[in-house]
Amino acid sequence: MSSVLIVLSGARVWTQLDGTQHPTGFWGEEFTVPHRILSEAGLEITIATPGGRTPVVDANSLTVEANFGDAEKAAEVAAYLEKTKDLLAAPSRLEDVDPADFDAVLIPGGHGPMQDLAVNPDVARVLERLLPDPTKVVASLCHGQASFLSAGHPDGSWLFKGRKLTAFSDDEERQAGLADNAPWLLENRLRAAGARYESGPAWGSHVVVDDNLITGQNPASGAAAAHAILEALAARVS
Repeated sequence: MSSVLIVLSGARVWTQLDGTQHPTGFWGEEFTVPHRILSEAGLEITIATPGGRTPVVDANSLTVEANFGDAEKAAEVAAYLEKTKDLLAAPSRLEDVDPADFDAVLIPGGHGPMQDLAVNPDVARVLERLLPDPTKVVASLCHGQASFLSAGHPDGSWLFKGRKLTAFSDDEERQAGLADNAPWLLENRLRAAGARYESGPAWGSHVVVDDNLITGQNPASGAAAAHAILEALAARVS
């Protein structure tokens, strides 16, 4: 049985350019959809956060508006979060995680990772162990790729330099109305660091697979990313 580490942000706010605190957390759909697919496939899943802090869902991700008017979808996300509330209430401490115990890591987004995972040494430790190992899988969704900025090679170069990936686009950030007061934009930062960034149409499912690196652009990409993880893991044990 393959084992997957899901790293969630422990942040409650995202500090804006003007110093205000924007309420945030993890984006509901980006956790619920992959967790359901991976669980139903029989994978062993561990949830971890910095300090073992109970993660909070971004309340906006549960609104009908944020789900493009789909009330049923919003209700499904909320229901799954209720179903998994005990798991989310008692995550492992990321500091105590041994990357060698896992076949894959998945980092969902929401703006929370922009606050904490982008500068977290323990998510860096996990990424630095798993990405260079071709038998392991590294996956992330939306703003979860902010965590990539924390990771480097022993020589000081960025771990993801030259890798093909996607993430929440600057255009999507502008459409969401959060770009002007953001301290930095994720697509811009990833490109500047040396990633081979690509994106699909705003808000549509778009997943990039670059060997053992799997990235999804936005919340709509969660299902495709989860299936890509399953395919990658199956190929590595066959």
